[in-house]
Amino acid sequence: QVQVVESGGGLVQVGGSLRLSCSASGSTFSNLVVAWYRQAPGKEREWVAGIGLAPSASKYADSVNDRFTISRDNRKNTVTLRMNSLKPDDTAVYYCKARHFAGGSDYWGQGTRVTVSS
Repeated sequence: QVQVVESGGGLVQVGGSLRLSCSASGSTFSNLVVAWYRQAPGKEREWVAGIGLAPSASKYADSVNDRFTISRDNRKNTVTLRMNSLKPDDTAVYYCKARHFAGGSDYWGQGTRVTVSS
């Protein structure tokens, strides 16, 4: 069983920055593929960014490309999502999902709330 915990959300003004962290335990972290999702009020959960086993293997949704950066530190068992130039549309609960690279179950965190005020 993999335990996933997000942290780092909060209130920020338009144009500001936040850094979200996702930590995972219960499995060898370097074998986990990790992704960030978000769910805005009244909307479906959407994929934001993902990172594979290699730190360079990252992908982004078009809506956050060039503003968000996902990275991983296997020594600290952590994936970080750096969010710059935040917009009101980025307001959502952000969730981290981890899955073993060979497949199997998805493990979700409880979410961390990000609010961008104009």
